[in-house]
Amino acid sequence: EALGLVMAVLEGHRDAADPTEIVGAALSKILRVLPQPVAEPLRAVRRDPGPPPEESRRVDAAVTGQLVEACTRARRVHLTYRLGPETERPMEVDPWAVVLRHSRWYLLGFSHTRQAVRALRVDRIVSVFTTSQAFTPPPDLDALRALEEHLSQGWRHPVEVLFRASFDDTARWVPRSLGRLEVAEGGVLLRATTDNPEWYARQLAVTPLDFEVHGSPTLVDAVTALAARLSRAARPARPAPRVPEARSGYDPRAPENESESPRTRVISTGPGSTRSRSRGAAR
Repeated sequence: EALGLVMAVLEGHRDAADPTEIVGAALSKILRVLPQPVAEPLRAVRRDPGPPPEESRRVDAAVTGQLVEACTRARRVHLTYRLGPETERPMEVDPWAVVLRHSRWYLLGFSHTRQAVRALRVDRIVSVFTTSQAFTPPPDLDALRALEEHLSQGWRHPVEVLFRASFDDTARWVPRSLGRLEVAEGGVLLRATTDNPEWYARQLAVTPLDFEVHGSPTLVDAVTALAARLSRAARPARPAPRVPEARSGYDPRAPENESESPRTRVISTGPGSTRSRSRGAAR
């Protein structure tokens, strides 16, 4: 009940993140008495709530509460997972953690149905039954890191990038959502997959680190195309257009010539107009 209350308030109340407000202060008291595995993901939502979830992505608080309890007690669950509008699949899962990422709730765990680690969207879990069968979760599990590494795999194009930098520097600049980092000869190796090599190339270009793309033809092509575009931008084929100098006594508010008819002039008085734009605002 406490979990459902907190989730509902975080989604719908603008003062929920402010502990000095009445609603925020009440939430702080609830979070202090909740078990840590329940409270931590809620604190994360409170710090960075993001946009309200779409109706189709809202999670069932009762289902979420069952999953969190099963994670806390390390008990296997049987659940029904919705694959599509009319397709559901029964699954047997060892639930490791319930994690919030980018306004979506995920269940991270080991699927005995698929014999593999899986990240399941909580909004697609229709029902949960907690069994009495115990399991041992991975030691020292960093649930968010494991989730992001898992979500970076399984796409169409392989990614293998060698950064010529230390592991700490690479980890500082390369988001975990881009893939898994491994210490390698000569630097740090990034392994992942992607469905959008062009987007991936842009993410790599943001880092201030030297890197080399290995064994990923589509990513090589995307990086080459991006480099060519940036090179063209640095060496424009045509000179920059000249800006005409202001004439003496020129009033920019006056018509360009005296014969201009007032009927052809349009002056907007709504938001975004010249009159309503504050000084220094972008045009």
